[in-house]
Amino acid sequence: MHSTHDEVDLDLLVARKSAAADGVVLLALTHPGGDPLPAWGPGAHIDLHLGPDLVRQYSLCGDPADRTRWQVAVLREPAGRGGSHYVHDELVEGSMMHARGPRNHFALLPAERYVFIAGGIGITPIIPMVAAAQAAGSEWSLAYGGRSRSSMAFLGPLVATYGAKIEVRPQDETGLLDLHAILGEPREDTLIYCCGPELLIRAVEQHCAAWPTGSLHVERFAPKVQGEPARSDGFEVKLARKGVTVFVPPDRSILECLADAEVYVESSCQEGMCGTCETTVLEGVIDHRDSILTPHEREANDTMMICCSRSVTPQLMLDL
Repeated sequence: MHSTHDEVDLDLLVARKSAAADGVVLLALTHPGGDPLPAWGPGAHIDLHLGPDLVRQYSLCGDPADRTRWQVAVLREPAGRGGSHYVHDELVEGSMMHARGPRNHFALLPAERYVFIAGGIGITPIIPMVAAAQAAGSEWSLAYGGRSRSSMAFLGPLVATYGAKIEVRPQDETGLLDLHAILGEPREDTLIYCCGPELLIRAVEQHCAAWPTGSLHVERFAPKVQGEPARSDGFEVKLARKGVTVFVPPDRSILECLADAEVYVESSCQEGMCGTCETTVLEGVIDHRDSILTPHEREANDTMMICCSRSVTPQLMLDL
């Protein structure tokens, strides 16, 4: 799903901060004036500005019908870069936070049947998905794995609400998710949605190799490991509307080079994870290096994340 760049900037109130599991806090964010928040759908995420040059993306995990609040869950990352430390140890109820969004590159598409797979904090975008699948009358199942029951956020409410539709697999009790049993039989009528650690996603991708094209949809926590760029030299980027051409050397991104030319495109993660800098491509062949677009979207060759993706051809033309 392509970004339309129509997300909004908001200063929001931390109305509530509570524990969702061991090492996980749940934030409820509201408009300080009580105004309704922008609408969103399952799979959407927002940017939270946690400090100078500290922007993080979090999946919305509440009820899309509730326009009074946005909810996000944040896992403490001891080896992280400071975002989770700030949320867990410094952020307090009553604080104001700048947010941008919502944005959705993990949208739930219509299907007769769904298989949802979540690992750890990857449960967050899946929660509104299972609710939507249930409301639509679709057949669905959820396989939810984690280190231990106490670390698995929202486990109690999910089991209480959906019962046997959820396979609970705490690793310290039952080992890893049995992906062969879950994904061993490809089906034409089924979509698979997976969010979790990279090892889980890579294993799911391998088990889905025989499934119909377009069956699998994933959302990653960290950038996907990429191979070498298609070009070892630089390339030109022509801006169709501005009439400007910029050279992009091998060691710099399109986003950086455009900024040097005083052409500024909204960006956030600068790692090909959030979709903020998605830009329409009019000519040229893209060397996609993001972690968002599906194989089908990549083959369309009409949009790219200019923070990380590059060019196969000597020149790209962007709709800028």
